[in-house]
Amino acid sequence: MPIDFSDNLDNFTTFSGSGFSFNTDPINSGNDVGQFFNDGTNAWQSFSIDLTKSIDLGFQKTIALSFYGFDPNTHNLILKLGNGANPDVQVSQNIPVGGGWTDSITFDFSNAVLSSDGVTLINASGTYDKLTIFIDGGATTPGTYLIDNINDGSIGSNPSAVDVEYTNLVWEDEFNIPGAINSIKWHHQTQVIIPGVGWANGEIQHYTDRIDNSFVDSSGFLNIRAKKETFSDQGLTKNYTSARLNSKFAFTYGRIDIRAKLPIEPGTWPALWMLGKNIDENGGFWDSNFGNTNWPACGEIDIMEHGIFPTKDINYINSALHTTCCNGGNPNQGGTIASDLANQFHVYSMNWSPNQITFLLDSVAFYTYNPINKDASTWPFFEDQFILLNVAMGGLAGNIDPGFTESAMLIDYVKVYQASGLSFEDEPSLNKTLKVYPNPSNDEIHISSNVSLNSIALYDILGKLILRKVKDTNSIDVSNLNAGVYILVMHSENEKAIKKVTVK
Repeated sequence: MPIDFSDNLDNFTTFSGSGFSFNTDPINSGNDVGQFFNDGTNAWQSFSIDLTKSIDLGFQKTIALSFYGFDPNTHNLILKLGNGANPDVQVSQNIPVGGGWTDSITFDFSNAVLSSDGVTLINASGTYDKLTIFIDGGATTPGTYLIDNINDGSIGSNPSAVDVEYTNLVWEDEFNIPGAINSIKWHHQTQVIIPGVGWANGEIQHYTDRIDNSFVDSSGFLNIRAKKETFSDQGLTKNYTSARLNSKFAFTYGRIDIRAKLPIEPGTWPALWMLGKNIDENGGFWDSNFGNTNWPACGEIDIMEHGIFPTKDINYINSALHTTCCNGGNPNQGGTIASDLANQFHVYSMNWSPNQITFLLDSVAFYTYNPINKDASTWPFFEDQFILLNVAMGGLAGNIDPGFTESAMLIDYVKVYQASGLSFEDEPSLNKTLKVYPNPSNDEIHISSNVSLNSIALYDILGKLILRKVKDTNSIDVSNLNAGVYILVMHSENEKAIKKVTVK
């Protein structure tokens, strides 16, 4: 999930003489759809989809899709889930007379029936790996139909659109100075996270802070270079080295663009990703001051990963979200195929709003995460995240080519955009002398400062001004505001301070 028939990566199986193929939307020639053909010879013709990610009905009870009929007749759709630990279940929906597209047909599995008898009601639960669609099951009426946008709530109705456009550049590194990386902006993470073993996921490299593994070249590209060499550190000897960088900048909500060219040799695992600033991970830049939350409760946003999908096209890249509900080998994820990853630069982007997270390749969106139920298990993405750039070796990337010597991910730039007034890059002295309390609050927020404040302004997280005060600036009433995160901007005579506040 989601399945929009645009990449031909899903495995479809037909039954009882039915046919399935990829086709073009008759309304929108730029949209790819799935075509189902029923020849009428069998009453229960259908097609099934082997899901790349299991559907978890404990997390989300509904599945939606779009249906196109070439005739004006009414039709019945049955959506069946199987290959799970629990019994197969199904839900049916009638499509009204009219033909053409019927969008967002919703199948609610809290009102499912057992597929074994088609009668017994059940509030379905558990995970399922196969989805089967019957069109007019039980009838021998021939017909051709189109299916599109099958989703379980992890994608919006228009996956190609971001819901908020962030245009204010708040942080960047264009890697214009050759030599060592900018230590003001980046931290080398070298301490292994599993003492006496190494890194997670079976990776077999050491990360170092040596210029051999990370540097800016004369063309203005950051090189993160993986090398085959014997290297000993922290009492461990490894046969490969590389680099893992943490940004010394963290943010909540915005867009990140990273222009990069990737290594694609077997066993290499380049990644552009993010972690919650609160992750408890020894050796990370933010750990000593903020590390109080374990993975995956901190949230992880994988903007781009390559090399860990051996059955996919060599130019396939993937994006994923890891949370307590869905992580490890079963995250919420989506992917696409780029052109010539090894020789061409591409822009990998993530657009993060309070409502959804959308991933883009060269400004074209291919996956959106938008869970209907946003709670701690599905949406820890309301606090600061920082950026990670690294090339791992082995582990989930599989066997390393015996002839491998070295290869690098080249990064042209990293840019972060937000709405106006949402940058937290600066840390003026005013920020260090004032207190904002209680935070979170559902009533009043009080401000204590050693200097006189001339004004305070409260913005929502998208940069919209909520209120402004130029007198009596020691408190603001938030009792009438919706719950969420807001930005408090305070001005003294010579400085501006920015604080994030939460309304319960």
